[in-house]
Amino acid sequence: MRALVQRVSHARVEVAKQVVGEIGPGLLILVCAMKGDSETHAGQLAAKIAKLRIFGDAEGKMNLSLSDTGGAALVVSQFTLAADTSRGNRPGFSTAAPPEEGERLYRHFSAALGAMGISVANGAFGADMDVHLTNQGPVTVWLEI
Repeated sequence: MRALVQRVSHARVEVAKQVVGEIGPGLLILVCAMKGDSETHAGQLAAKIAKLRIFGDAEGKMNLSLSDTGGAALVVSQFTLAADTSRGNRPGFSTAAPPEEGERLYRHFSAALGAMGISVANGAFGADMDVHLTNQGPVTVWLEI
């Protein structure tokens, strides 16, 4: 699984101008299930992100995790993280998991974060979404399990 994680002071997702998910301080997590991924991969990625130390401590050093800060996660499915541009200018997405499998793993990932005590909001799987965020830092991290 792949994820692009952004530390945010606020983030929300809208579908047809209706807010479907919103958080205050925490992480916006764009996540993509790849062919061959399993629930184990989704759980490992969730655990890694929950413990990722990218929040400032009292001295301003990135020493705290989402779990430490009590922040929330806004999880948004994004199959375009599977983009392959090695053969031209039009990305290919053949390495992404099929939609049914991708949705199952996306939901498992979100549930795994929630099971760790993290407040989780979600986008709408497969929908055209408008994602609004205030990236804090900015801090953006690419992860792959």
